[in-house]
Amino acid sequence: MALAQVKIDATEERLNTLDMPQEGWSTAARKDALMRLRSMGLPSRRDEYWKYTRPDTLVQPKALDAAVLQTDEVPVFDGLERLKIVFVDGVFSADESDDLVLEGVAIERLADATADIHWAKGLYGVLENKGQNPVERPLAALNTAYATDGVLIHVTGKPSKPISMIYRHISTSSDAILHHIVKIDKGAEVTILENGPAAARFNKCMEIDVADTATFHHVRAQGRDHERRAATHMFARLGTESTFKSFTLTANGVMTRNECVIELTGDDAHATVAGAALGDGDFHHDDTVFITHDAVNCESRQVFKKVLRNGATGVFQGKILVKAGAQKTDGYQISQSLLLDEDSQFLAKPELEIYADDVACSHGSTSGAIDEEALFYLRSRGVPVGEATDMLTLSFLAEAVEEIEDGALAEEINERLAAWLARRRD
Repeated sequence: MALAQVKIDATEERLNTLDMPQEGWSTAARKDALMRLRSMGLPSRRDEYWKYTRPDTLVQPKALDAAVLQTDEVPVFDGLERLKIVFVDGVFSADESDDLVLEGVAIERLADATADIHWAKGLYGVLENKGQNPVERPLAALNTAYATDGVLIHVTGKPSKPISMIYRHISTSSDAILHHIVKIDKGAEVTILENGPAAARFNKCMEIDVADTATFHHVRAQGRDHERRAATHMFARLGTESTFKSFTLTANGVMTRNECVIELTGDDAHATVAGAALGDGDFHHDDTVFITHDAVNCESRQVFKKVLRNGATGVFQGKILVKAGAQKTDGYQISQSLLLDEDSQFLAKPELEIYADDVACSHGSTSGAIDEEALFYLRSRGVPVGEATDMLTLSFLAEAVEEIEDGALAEEINERLAAWLARRRD
């Protein structure tokens, strides 16, 4: 079906503001992504997968200005030993980053990898392209075509500390497009951390290839700058007996859309995608997940919790697709919201599509207010109403946070959740 002229015009208007990076090993993938983008057009509210989220500010030619938050709060993960890679408004900062040297891993900046032959050539845009079927994801194609920076991470062993990508926002009008590649060899293991607001508008894509018996851990904290707008994508391919675990904490942000597309291609693989979101006022947060089971005896978990108040909006779209032959699949999906007033809303669309007969798949979605009986119990024992509400809120979020395997990282996330609630109470 031909694109409507209004969609063609909107897409070209956005593309006219961008320049494709210089020639190199990624050129063919970039040109292919641009061709695909033009064939599908940038998203609009009429698209099925955008019916709950207005993409206008994510696709318009220029980013809306966003104030830069000034705070004395210690950045998340600062107390942890890690290799730091810093981007300022979407540009790698060598002065603020550590040397990109760590045992068991090779790290290179995307903008510096200009040779004709590179290991990342076999991955750049490959998983993103595959993730366009059966659902089109135009912002990811835009990213592949025009990403100006990012990191290429090749994991060959088990690094002694996490790799931490830190995003800093200092320009009120910055419009950043970053693309990361993570390749994890057989039996290798890595932990990737991400934090910070990145830019006034942020488009990020991460492609992750997890080989047989390899392990990928990912913990992300999307920062406190409220006026930021972000669209992020993760595309992952899992081999036999491999593990993928990702957790995202989101506090504030006027518009955030996190997409995760995972394909389990090897038997006995495991994938977990979890998230906790805290929204107050002019806040719109969208988690969109698509997990495909295409192998035997694989397990996937989707666990999302959102706490909303003062008119905040939360969205969850999650799908589990079990292909024919993917017997003994175990797929679990839960999305829940805690609405702290009558003005907030939670919009959910959980889906199962199953073509195998020996599976155990379930999904559920609920919205509700604070448990009045539990609140009364705490208040009757002398706990002030604000603190009691926070305790129940943290308990509600616990199932998502428990998906973080590293205890120190889970504790860090819990501390951030508690601090956010305390600030709102004060």
